[in-house]
Amino acid sequence: MSQPGDNHQLALDRFLDEHPDVATELDSLNPLAAQAKGETLAQYRAERLHEAFEAEAERQGLFAWELTLKLTSESAEAFEAQRLEVHKEVAQMAGLSWTEYCQLHDLAG
Repeated sequence: MSQPGDNHQLALDRFLDEHPDVATELDSLNPLAAQAKGETLAQYRAERLHEAFEAEAERQGLFAWELTLKLTSESAEAFEAQRLEVHKEVAQMAGLSWTEYCQLHDLAG
């Protein structure tokens, strides 16, 4: 079984493949902007990539972890099953009933 970090990296790679405009933008970042933030160009690029990834998740009405699942799942059905499983775990940890949690997060329970 792959580690969560491996899945996230795979999702980022697939995200860049699906959004060549983002890849182009990341490849042309100004090194001085990174230096001004006290970061290496690689750190600065990684931060911009995560921001773009999170913005895409938000655009789709998803949490970033859900977009990671979506991009790494074998099928839409597998994505939905895994997504609901994680949401159920979060609801349980939060001490909410599944109905309350679904209402809070606009999920079809």
